[in-house]
Amino acid sequence: MTTRASWLARLTPLLAAESRAEAAAAGIDAADLEQAVWLRFLERDAAGGAEPERPADWLRRVVRAEARRARREHARTLPYRGEVRAEAPSPEHSALAAERHRTVRAAVRRTPGHCPRLLTAMLHPGDPSYRDIAGALGISQGSLGPMRSRCLGCLRRMLAAEVPGPGVRGRVP
Repeated sequence: MTTRASWLARLTPLLAAESRAEAAAAGIDAADLEQAVWLRFLERDAAGGAEPERPADWLRRVVRAEARRARREHARTLPYRGEVRAEAPSPEHSALAAERHRTVRAAVRRTPGHCPRLLTAMLHPGDPSYRDIAGALGISQGSLGPMRSRCLGCLRRMLAAEVPGPGVRGRVP
């Protein structure tokens, strides 16, 4: 039986190759995938797990399992494609975004009944929960969903006349 150090030294190139092969499809960096596999190895070692009979097969299975986990996580955490940008927005983009926000806020103020208070609470940057919104407005939490639906429908109809919708292939006319 080989020592653990020689086992690790022998499998390091295989791990690097397997990680490079799986990382692109998983949407993560190969080094991150490698680190996840090493972490699984250390967890197994700390739990007192015996060395696998076929270490190369175990390593391939773990790489693929970690790649699947990364794909699932990546699919759940895709960024919103609206106004979220990694780089600093251009002045034109900032001006257009501010104008859209002003238009939406003005339309919210013109909605009927309790809608202005409800929509303003929902648009709060602190992202309040239904419980928080219901408490602030003094209404039951169960009636919040239907009221929200009616208010958003009203707002959607108001904005349809004011804000041009996307044209062909998502282009604004």
